[in-house]
Amino acid sequence: MDADKTLNDILVKIFNDLMEIEEKCLINGEFMNISSNDMHIIEAIGIEEPKKMSQIARAMNVTTGTLTKAVEALEQKAYIVRNRSQKDRRVVMVSLTEQGERAYWHHARFHENMIHDIKEELSEEETAVLIATLGKLVKFFRKKYEPYLKNKK
Repeated sequence: MDADKTLNDILVKIFNDLMEIEEKCLINGEFMNISSNDMHIIEAIGIEEPKKMSQIARAMNVTTGTLTKAVEALEQKAYIVRNRSQKDRRVVMVSLTEQGERAYWHHARFHENMIHDIKEELSEEETAVLIATLGKLVKFFRKKYEPYLKNKK
């Protein structure tokens, strides 16, 4: 197998496996009634102060209109609450409920454990090389495909 095919196969496998693993590890027990996309919306809302719909949409790389349906569903399932801003009634502020915060921490622990387990398999030098290499990949994809990215953080 040549290097191009091997690299492509590895990148595709990592992407697909991570999506499947995250779905199966996160969407269970108490959180069976939401999707992994919902978990990412919960993550984007965060546990700090309430956020504007536009802030969440930007973090998710979607339009506010697209986000609205998912937010409505999460509100019906009692993961989030929406309130009008006291300063500007046109602005909708979103925050997590207690159940939403439990989902947020469930997701955060999954990622913390994943990183811990990866680092357990690598030496400090290998960890540094992995970080540098993945950092270069991120820069490459952001530069090469910038027109396709809505959120360029």
